[in-house]
Amino acid sequence: MIRVLLADDEAMVRAGVRAILASGGESEVVAEAGDGREAVELARAHRPDVALLDIRMPRLDGLAAAEEIARTVPGTAVAMLTTFSEQSYVARALAAGATGFLLKSGDPYELMAGVRAVAEGAAFLSPKVARYVVEDLGRDGGRLAREERARASVARLSPREREVLGLVGAGLSNPEIAARLHLVEGTVKAYVSAVLDRLEVRNRVRAAIVAYEAGLVEPDA
Repeated sequence: MIRVLLADDEAMVRAGVRAILASGGESEVVAEAGDGREAVELARAHRPDVALLDIRMPRLDGLAAAEEIARTVPGTAVAMLTTFSEQSYVARALAAGATGFLLKSGDPYELMAGVRAVAEGAAFLSPKVARYVVEDLGRDGGRLAREERARASVARLSPREREVLGLVGAGLSNPEIAARLHLVEGTVKAYVSAVLDRLEVRNRVRAAIVAYEAGLVEPDA
């Protein structure tokens, strides 16, 4: 079972997310927090596999909580719960160490898949979130320029590395990529490491963004 810490200042939201995760049969909420400070304390106490954090919370917001959890509980992956009005926070969450971005209004199966992906060490961006991330980042220096740079970077990859990058961008974990490409997991890890090095990015989330910008993954409309 994937052990999840759930932090949101709205009890109804927590109840809904808890029910969705329970219905999947592979995750369990081991602790709940109503604010960011409590989330950090519970993360240290329970050492969950995943901390699922709302962005806007009292005492300590989700971004600050994510940074603190990533720093002090390195074995816990951090995923953010977002709304369309909070896209401007995604870049800050990336810098804070979050590897998952899920919409509160998204499909329940997407929520379960996202929690599973980040628990397995993968990056997961809700396709709709990814589209807005790319558009938001594109305002810095122009979207077309960023897409051109992404395509140039991807062109340096081998065909298999581009295939792996596309699957990373789609949110697949290493075991899922291995199954999809009929490879052993160790080989996939080597490919992912090589891709990160060639793209000169520090984590799978940044690689996923490059994949979107280069057109290897199509965000949902």
